[in-house]
Amino acid sequence: MTHFLSTYGLMFLVGSWPHGPVGGFAGTLLLASLGLLGAFPIALCVGVARTSDIRLVKICSMVWVYTFRSIPLIMIIFWAYFLLPVLIGTEVPAFSTALCAIIVYESAFLAEIIRAGLQALPPGQIEASRALGLGYFKTLFNIQLPQALANMIPSLLNQFVSTIKATSIAYIIGVQEATFSAQQINSIELTGTLRTYLILALFYFLLCALLSKSAKVLEAYLNNKRLGIA
Repeated sequence: MTHFLSTYGLMFLVGSWPHGPVGGFAGTLLLASLGLLGAFPIALCVGVARTSDIRLVKICSMVWVYTFRSIPLIMIIFWAYFLLPVLIGTEVPAFSTALCAIIVYESAFLAEIIRAGLQALPPGQIEASRALGLGYFKTLFNIQLPQALANMIPSLLNQFVSTIKATSIAYIIGVQEATFSAQQINSIELTGTLRTYLILALFYFLLCALLSKSAKVLEAYLNNKRLGIA
């Protein structure tokens, strides 16, 4: 096991870099991070729309959320893989294809986190802001969103963990991430398949467990701060 890790450990971590694109767990973290960052502006619009009093806006946002939460990520990746080149008339790199699919997919989940964060705020704050003469957008951006986003940080971190695990599907279109690196290592070794994928699972477990623990610690800190303990 020690010899195996000394031989292929770097490949698990960064793939073929610096002789090729960044892969391994560095590629996984890059894909997950860019996916969430790209999804957040869309999710913010959709999440706010989910709390709107305008029926058409609310229905459109519900359709977006329920559609993409009900479709497996692999289907969205396949649609992006075959549809994007047709729409723009040129071939799209596998990483960009997977990134677009993850952005669309994760925006639906983040939108629900944002909706829940907004609806968890005391309604009296909105009533007070309206009594002071603040309009809808001033109330939203100056009062609701700053508080809601602070409360949402642990949930966003947990969603990041889910996104890291979801990126493993992207290897099917050739994206160089952790699972793709494990597949390459398995092709080189030809034997010890179970060992290769057990180590891959261990890497995922350690990374996701660390992030999940961080989310719990952060949530406890925010709760204590809210109660005036910290």
